[in-house]
Amino acid sequence: MSLVDESPVNSSSSDDFAAFLDGELELDSTSDMVPQQEEDKEEDDEDGDDDDGGDSDDGGSGDDDDDEERSLLIERTKRRKITLDGTEEPNGSTSHIEQTEVLVSVKENTCTHPGFIGGMCVKCGEKSDTQSGVPFSYIHKDLRLANDEIARLRDKDLKSLLRRKKLYLVLDLDHTLLNSTRFSDLTQDEGYLMDPNDPMQDVLKDNLFRLPFMHMATKLRPFVHTFLKEASNLFEMYIYTMGERAYALEMANLLDPGRVYFDSRVIAQGDCTQKHQKGLDVVLGQESAVLILDDTEQVWSKHKDNLISMERYHFFASSCKQFGYKAKSLSELRSDESDTDGALATPQPTVLEVLKRVHSMFFDPELGENFAGRDARQMLSVVRSEVLKGCKIVFSRVFPTKFQADNHQLWMMAERLGATCSTEVDSSVTHVISTDIGTEKSRWAINENKFLVEPRWLEAANFLWKRQPEDKFPVKDIKVNR
Repeated sequence: MSLVDESPVNSSSSDDFAAFLDGELELDSTSDMVPQQEEDKEEDDEDGDDDDGGDSDDGGSGDDDDDEERSLLIERTKRRKITLDGTEEPNGSTSHIEQTEVLVSVKENTCTHPGFIGGMCVKCGEKSDTQSGVPFSYIHKDLRLANDEIARLRDKDLKSLLRRKKLYLVLDLDHTLLNSTRFSDLTQDEGYLMDPNDPMQDVLKDNLFRLPFMHMATKLRPFVHTFLKEASNLFEMYIYTMGERAYALEMANLLDPGRVYFDSRVIAQGDCTQKHQKGLDVVLGQESAVLILDDTEQVWSKHKDNLISMERYHFFASSCKQFGYKAKSLSELRSDESDTDGALATPQPTVLEVLKRVHSMFFDPELGENFAGRDARQMLSVVRSEVLKGCKIVFSRVFPTKFQADNHQLWMMAERLGATCSTEVDSSVTHVISTDIGTEKSRWAINENKFLVEPRWLEAANFLWKRQPEDKFPVKDIKVNR
């Protein structure tokens, strides 16, 4: 039975690896075993064992011999027989030398051990107690791949993907594509969610799921199905969540019941190689061709250039409570994101439009059909830098005292969006971002007819990929609020 018969994966990368496994095993069984068996048979004949298999009835010892022969296939060396025959002398006569059998050890090509399943090399069968390589248990249980094999698979998969004019897209689950809560955390105002006769059930059908076996409810983000359908035309998609595998697979089933978007490309918490961090080391895609959608930037510390930050989706009250929001949740308000404010809504210049733009730039026909050297991260950076292009920003009472301004998250966010940041005001400044209307710089902005906005203006531009109307983000007078 093939080692890959139990593998649940059908993606292009895993198909290639499955074929690799089968090919190697088939090669071992058809190319190595037969010659070895023939050599052993010759050895038996030459030793005088020409009694037509007289040993075959010796308590099953023939089977034991077969096992020994198979075990020889995974040895570093094989014992081979060399027969020294007569040698012709210079005068043309032949020196009759008694045929001599010499057993020597012939060192075969050392196996590079491309991967291990359950501690056994998938190519040569050698066992190893060391936990070398990167784990890919979501592809096959107990599978670990060596770096060279990962590079080979990524290179081959990328070539196949580029021929189909696609890139890779890694998607977070919670607060990005959906929101979940435990039944026990539902508030009184959310009780209607458990009532099948409530009129809101018609509004929420196909998007709200009660999962009694998990004691929880899940709400899919509005427009997620349309988003996935359109994105799948441009990207090969992965799910990557910090949730447990059982939860991840159930959510994948809700999002993709037909298994047309993700198949088995579902990466969960147990697949991470670093605690509390997500990494592309377990994604069989070249980093230069990967984009990421996630609401939490901190978990992608090594891959921020690949990341598109998403505005968090808080449908349930427990989600708002988790992140310290005191306002009522969408579910408590019997509301939801709309086509004018939804992060996945297609009419808006949101993430789908950003993805399409990067894809279009990557496969620009004017650049030709040679994709070598192209990097989706660079193209994403170009798109991002156009959001606040032409803006010059000064911050006032936003950073802690004595904090190095250019190291602050908001300062770096503004620069990534294309703005220029300064610590001092001058006539070229267009915006003052402040938390207090009474500061010196805030008063300067008012007197000079400059835009005075609160930090949320910058964050909204970051999430929505578009400069937002400044009048929607006024700086409030702190004295009035006391």
